Amino acid sequence: MKRWHLPFAACLVVLGLAVPGAPAARAAAASAAICNKYCDTRDPALSPQDRQPVSAALSGRTLVLHVDDADAMGWASITGGTGGDEVWLDRSTDGGRTWSGGSKLGDTRVPAGGSGWRTLMYNVDDWNNRGVGALRACGQVGGAIACTPWARTTWNAWDRRTAAATALMMSFDRGTGLFGGNGWWTAANALTAIIDNARVSGMNSYTYAIAETYDRNLGAQGGNFTNEYLDDTGWWGLAWVAAYDLTGDSRYLSTARADADHMSANWTGSCGGGVRWNTGSTYKNAITNELFLQLTAALHNRVPGDTAYLQRARDEWNWFRGSGMVNADHLVNDGLDGACANNGQPTWTYNQGVVLGGLTELYRATGDATLLTTARTLADASTTRLTSGGVLREPGEGDGCTGDGPSFKGAYVRGLGRLNAQLGDHPYAPALTAWADSAHAKDRNPLDQYGPHWAGGPGSTDYGCQQSALDLLNAAA
Repeated sequence: MKRWHLPFAACLVVLGLAVPGAPAARAAAASAAICNKYCDTRDPALSPQDRQPVSAALSGRTLVLHVDDADAMGWASITGGTGGDEVWLDRSTDGGRTWSGGSKLGDTRVPAGGSGWRTLMYNVDDWNNRGVGALRACGQVGGAIACTPWARTTWNAWDRRTAAATALMMSFDRGTGLFGGNGWWTAANALTAIIDNARVSGMNSYTYAIAETYDRNLGAQGGNFTNEYLDDTGWWGLAWVAAYDLTGDSRYLSTARADADHMSANWTGSCGGGVRWNTGSTYKNAITNELFLQLTAALHNRVPGDTAYLQRARDEWNWFRGSGMVNADHLVNDGLDGACANNGQPTWTYNQGVVLGGLTELYRATGDATLLTTARTLADASTTRLTSGGVLREPGEGDGCTGDGPSFKGAYVRGLGRLNAQLGDHPYAPALTAWADSAHAKDRNPLDQYGPHWAGGPGSTDYGCQQSALDLLNAAA
């Protein structure tokens, strides 16, 4: 359900609305005003509702952010003070990382003799420029300044899945067409999570990111979303399969086929077969080959009359299951050593999840029930052995959300969710729901940004953690 409002062709920017006899709010310049359903600097008295999601203390005063969910606007107030206390709004369109274009909106002061005051109303989002926004209330008393946490309205955020998707879109760089500005394989995962969210929630507001990512990056690196890292290529191939499923646009399927063909060209005879991790090495690792399994099986299921991709998927699975990368605990280690034996490196969560998606696709292609039996064995092991505090936990999980690792758990639950949906008894639904409930209750800030620990605890936020949380919420739907 798309909830972006069409912008007015023209909108009168009303400056300085205020209570009679009181100083007018110092609104942003007209050239900087945003107009959606209404324009910036609307009188809060016209708001049909007043929700107050966040507040902050400042020298005995209380700062409050007020939001009008019906019109996607907000305003700030300060109470418990004296004349001269200052209050304003900040607006950010990148999740609170910067707000230079929306600093000190509606900056005003408490009138002489008063104890409180409020700004005019400002839009949260910039729909004309696809700016996904957030607001906070700030104030100054003497030399002391404080602000509330960032928050937004419920537009494109009416449940926990759509709210998480909206928070992730705050990291979509409209210049590069990538999440985080220059993320590559992690951006492929973030885009996949957004596509999956559109499928499970029905919210199509952010499907514009599909074409923008494609058009801006089709010629990047090796072209067709290929490069020297074959696992990177596999992530993008699966992203374009998901884009094709959602849109029916054949160019996405063609690019997914180009990605699979690039990976196939790097199938070598070392260790008896398999796709190498990098064009400049001989290393055979789990994730590259799991991605090749899922991508080739998925293409067979979407390309009428195909036999080539199916044979590649069969060959991949036959090699992978005999490679030794699956250990005695039914967990998948990182790859093979120089002697073509299990290297004993960590059992990263994504290595446990992508194989589940691959086996599910191969089952759909062949009807071979033993594939689902094997997938259950692997899933039973990972859902028990890789949990801590009642939730999935990455081996060596840290408190940060940058780099590669924060995206791993999302890839895991995406694969687990696809297997769970395929199985008639949906055996992993209780685990997925419990993890999602825990993350939503314990690992989320007022802007619906998630951290690294789904059981709660210290940590930062960024698009890697957000993508993983969105994948979880999608899978638990």
